Amino acid sequence: MGLIVMILGLVLFLGVHAFTTQRNARARLIASMGESGYKISYTVVSLAGLVLIVWGFAHYHASEFWPVWTPPTFLKHINTALMLPAVILVVAAYIRGRIYTAVKHPMLAGVKLWAFGHLLANGDLGGIILFGSFLAWAVFDRISLKRRSDSGGPPIPVGGVSNDLIAIVVGIIAYLALAFAFHPIVLGIPVMGS
Repeated sequence: MGLIVMILGLVLFLGVHAFTTQRNARARLIASMGESGYKISYTVVSLAGLVLIVWGFAHYHASEFWPVWTPPTFLKHINTALMLPAVILVVAAYIRGRIYTAVKHPMLAGVKLWAFGHLLANGDLGGIILFGSFLAWAVFDRISLKRRSDSGGPPIPVGGVSNDLIAIVVGIIAYLALAFAFHPIVLGIPVMGS
């Protein structure tokens, strides 16, 4: 049951995100729904998908776990190490500074690192589906960005090194929160000391 719920969540969450790459179809939908209607629908579908992914994966991991292979312990350590730059990159997508300028699409780079690291550390069917799906989407989205002629929205100002320092500090705090609160409490999967 949990695995099916997670897959449904992936279809909703990644489906709505992949839809945005189809600029003509997106423009037609915005024209028929209005900008605010589109944004509200996009947000509701994304949040519903995310909730289903988290709940489904937590339920699957607790009661339906299907191992495919057993990753060696060092791969789990590599994953833990990769998560810090992954989280900092995601934060740098919103607190834009030199990191943003150098990486160009830090959100996608962070998602790729997160998904790749978790694929290394998780040898079960649910983990492979979850993290493989996110990795495939991030690669697809990055390729589509290279082919798009539109910017997708107004430019967001880019700051300097001070924004990078803020992104790093916020990223470290978020990393610790994910490791010590989200993983063990929400998902029931301890990360540190396991």
